[in-house]
Formats: sequence, structure tokens, C-alpha cells
Amino acid sequence: MRMAGLMGNDPIPGERLMYRLFNTIGETLPSMALARQAVSLAKGRSQASVAAAADSVADELCAMVQPFAESAFASHRAAGRPIVLATTTPYDLVKPFADQLGLDDVVATRYGTAADGTYDGTLDGPFVWSAGKLAAIEDWARRHDVDLAESYAYSDSVYDTPMLSAVGHPIVVNPDPRMVLVAAARRWPTLNLDVSPGVVKVPVIGLEVQELAMRFARPSLYPYARFDIDGVDLIPAGGPAILCGNHRSYFDVAAMSLAIAKSGRPARFLGKKEVFDAPIVGPIAAAMGGIRVDRGTGSDEPLAAAADALAGGEMVTMMPEGTIPRGPAFFRKPVGRWGAARLAQLSGAPVIPVGLWGTEQVGPRSSRLPNVLNLASPPTVSVRVGAPVALKGRSLEADTKRIMAAIVALLPDDAYSRRTPSEEELARTYPPGYSGDPAREVGRRPGSDADD
Repeated sequence: MRMAGLMGNDPIPGERLMYRLFNTIGETLPSMALARQAVSLAKGRSQASVAAAADSVADELCAMVQPFAESAFASHRAAGRPIVLATTTPYDLVKPFADQLGLDDVVATRYGTAADGTYDGTLDGPFVWSAGKLAAIEDWARRHDVDLAESYAYSDSVYDTPMLSAVGHPIVVNPDPRMVLVAAARRWPTLNLDVSPGVVKVPVIGLEVQELAMRFARPSLYPYARFDIDGVDLIPAGGPAILCGNHRSYFDVAAMSLAIAKSGRPARFLGKKEVFDAPIVGPIAAAMGGIRVDRGTGSDEPLAAAADALAGGEMVTMMPEGTIPRGPAFFRKPVGRWGAARLAQLSGAPVIPVGLWGTEQVGPRSSRLPNVLNLASPPTVSVRVGAPVALKGRSLEADTKRIMAAIVALLPDDAYSRRTPSEEELARTYPPGYSGDPAREVGRRPGSDADD
């Protein structure tokens, strides 16, 4: 508002404290009183100069819009719904920003103007806040023949409870601490537009569940295994990235998570639907932004969700093999499916290979649980992160081979040396209660329970 000339350069008494409170707990009555006072402070200022100042910073403001807001916009545009910005901010300040975003209309506080084009110190209509915002929205809906009972409304502020209560589809976004309680009491859905849909954030502290878990992730949590983790610095510090690892055990996720935790970045894991259906693990995986894959349907939804996460600047983790190889295939170089290559092609994100070795000694396929009693001589689990894979983008099959070759290059030199596994070794590669034909495992399609 100072840049636009609506306020002088001298701070208003108590202003700094109010803004500190605003950043901590959201809107307060004093901060809104300050905003209400701005109309008198703007008296005599040029409306044209304010609009010009607002226009000059519209690009900068648009760059601050959280990454997953656009997907919400897109869904409403696809349904033919107009998108309207309702805000306490003065209309002249916010209109260029709304236009830049491609919004259909703006409902905002309007300042009265004199004949000479300056603000006259009065409001032209309601102060668009709390009950005043609801009144302004109801008026807009009447004029545009919009049924609020069929409408969606998004807000982070407890003071927008009247507006959210008036629509058929209230959605709380990036809520302030008080709004968290209101949303819980009213069972309103909550979105955090800075992370993938479904990701849960811890109220007040604002950390993802995964980020909080990462702060406590230590190899010492697994005293039944030793860890040798290297190359974490090759994980990009920011921006989209696809981490691809080989699949040898259910313990792979734990090993990979330790490497990811060392990078300081959360990641969205693609996992089979059975993981998400599990009583305890499933809700945790969903809260961390895991992407459910139903291998039997052939649906493109998991890749689309992963592509959306990458478009939002997030990191996605997957195992291109799709499932743990069984029988003789376990002892041969891994063969991947083309999902990772296609995702890289769609998103332009770099593919970071991760080589996992020794996880099968901690949690073999034949056991439902890891060997947590092996404390005297725990096996060593190796996690190696490599440089981005140089993909050509012309053939999914060829790029998939490049990804898998990069993963294999990170494994021990004798990882897949030619040898005949013993019957005991083969038995450890089959799930509990396996009753299939081991001879048919040779022709199994990667990531599938079907044969070629």
C-alpha cells in the first residue's frame, strides 16, 4: 500500500506488532482496523497513480501465487465456473493482479473518488471483510445469477467463516491456527496450496507431516541395519526431480527415505494400492502425499498426479520395476517399466538414479517384517545416489533402459555376477504363502503379476 501511495512512509503506531501477529496467527481485529483506516489515509491520493503502481507489481505478485493454486483454477474453469477474487484489499490495488491471473471478476473494497480523480476518504460500498465480504458476495451473486449453494469458496481466515458458511462447498486453504479449529469443528475440507493435494500439515508450526518425520529420521532408528549412504548432494536442492531406485525389499522405502531426509526435501512416493489400504501405514502414506498406484487398472491417474507434483516444483520417488522381482529374476539385472521415462518426458524433470543394495538382507520378500532382532551383526544397506540420467526423449523403451543402466552402475561390481542361486536364496525372494510356479517367474512382466 505504501508503494501505491495509499500510506505514508512513516510507520503507524503499533503497525509492526500487528503485522507480526498477522504473520503468526493471521488476521486480527487490530490489523483489520488498520486496513479500515487506510481509506482515510488515502484521501487526496491519485487513483490513477495507485492503479499504475499496482499494475507495475502484478507480475511480482503472480509469481508469489502458490504452485497448486493453478490446478484448482483449472478444475473450475473446466467445469465452466467463473472465478472471482473476494478480498478486503482495495479494488484498485488488486485488479491488475486478478487480471494477470486470468480471473473473471473481483469483489473488493472500493474507495470513493472526487471529480479530480483523487480518493475522497470515503468507502464506495461495504468494507469487504467478514460480514461485509459476505454481503458483497451475495450482491455479486444476485447480479450474476449465481447460486451460492452450488458455489465453492476458499479462505484461510477465521473471519471468513460467514462466507464459507454461505456456500455449498466451503474449502479451507493454508489456514491460520484458529481456522484449523473451525474447519475441524465444521468438517470443512482443508487444502494447502503449496504442496500436493492430500498432503497434511501440522497445525500452527506449518510443517508437512513428512518434513516433521524427516527431522527425526536417523539410521539409529534401525539398529538392526547399518547404512552406507552416499551422493545425497546430487539430489537437487530445489525444483522438480524424479528419484528412481531399484526394488529389492519392502525395506527399500525406509532406506531411500533416509537419503531423502538427508537432502532436506520431502518427496512424493508412488506406491501400490495395497500400501494405502493398510490400516496404519496407508493413512500415513496418504498424509505424506503418497501417490496410489492400482497396477491392475492401467490408469494414467498416478502419472498425472506425479506430473502435477513435479509441475509444482516437488520431488517424486518411484521404483521403475513396479514390484520386487521373484525367483531367478531377482538375481538378474533389473528391468523397468516406462513410467519414469514418460514422466520425465511429460515434465522435463531430471531423473536421479538411486542404487539400493542389502535391503533384502534386512527385510527379505519371504518375511512380512524386517529382521529386527539382528542386532549383533546387522547387515549393511548401501544407498547410492547418482548424477541425473542423460535421456534422449525419443523412445520410452530406450530411456527406460538408460535409467535402469544408471541404477545398476551404482550397485556393487559383482551385484549381478553370473551364478546359480541356491534353493534357500530363491525361497527368500517369494512372498509368504507363495503357491505359484517358479518356472513362470522368468517370463513375468516388470511391475505386474502377469506373464509376458
